[in-house]
Order: sequence, then structure tokens, then C-alpha cells
Amino acid sequence: MRRRAQEPIVNRRNLLSGAVFLAFARNAHAAAEMVEIETFDSNGKSAGLSRLEKIVKTDAEWRAQLSPLAFEVTRKDGTERAFTGPNWDHHADGLYRCICCDTALFDSKTKYDSGTGWPSFFAPISKANVVESADTSFGMRRVAVSCKRCDAHLGHVFTDGPKPTGLRYCMNGVALRFVGRGQA
Repeated sequence: MRRRAQEPIVNRRNLLSGAVFLAFARNAHAAAEMVEIETFDSNGKSAGLSRLEKIVKTDAEWRAQLSPLAFEVTRKDGTERAFTGPNWDHHADGLYRCICCDTALFDSKTKYDSGTGWPSFFAPISKANVVESADTSFGMRRVAVSCKRCDAHLGHVFTDGPKPTGLRYCMNGVALRFVGRGQA
């Protein structure tokens, strides 16, 4: 009789231990997810494709890192008002990197004045560094653009851009950090 009374306790402990282990394993797996992006030096020269750990943080961690507007735009799919964000009328030579994870996203050589009030580019620095997905919010059909390494929402891409691509990557300035060419 005594043995039977102990068995459920042992089984519950094993069950609880197993559940804790599975939760830990899932979290460790999510944190260790790898993505392939193209890395660039400070002059915009490709260093090739690299497998890097995907950056995953809690909302509290992102809030501590970002301004309130950058958090709303990059983590909650928001949009800054036209003609108000940084970089919309910026013309210096350099790279535009993700404000969240520093991945190179755009080169100033592809930037142009679209007249929209947002930084616009006719191509990303590498298609490997961005993810495009359907966005049907607000009753419209658009293509959202996000950073492949950290899933930061950057803006949208439209088919009304200049040659050679005919595309307009209309980005939120607060989602980008400009770094002058040759600077760290």
C-alpha cells in the first residue's frame, strides 16, 4: 500500500520535470534559430552570406532599446507620419541599417526622392536581408517589408518606382540607422 501512495508522487514529479524540460528546450530552440543574411562592411562591400542567430527579444527588451516611435513602427507594424521621420530628406553617402539589429538593409546609391515623405529606395542592399509578406490591413493589399534577422517592420514595397527595378521600397525612417560610408 505504501508503494502505491508514492507512485503518483514520483509520476507527478516526472511529469513536471518533463514539462519544464520541454519548455526550456522550446525556448532554447527558438533562441537558437538561424537565418542566412548577406553581411556588408562599412563601405558597402559584400562579405558574402552568413548564418547568424535570429534576434528574438521580449517587448520589454525592445522598449528599453528603442524610442517609443521606433518600437511602435518596428515591433507593432506602425507607420511614422510622412515628412517627419529621420532620413526622408537625407542625401549623404552610406548604408542604412536596421535600427533593431544593425543588419545592412539599403545603400544610399539606391535611394531617391519619391515625393512621399518617407525614405525610398529602388532596391534593398540584398534580397537576402529582407522579407516581403502580404499585408491586407486597412482594407488595402500591400507588400510589407521586414528585416530578416529580427523581424522588424520596415515599411512597404510598391511597383511605382524608378528604373532599373520599377520598385519603391517606402521605408519608415525610424526603422533605419544611417551610417556614413567607411564609418563603423
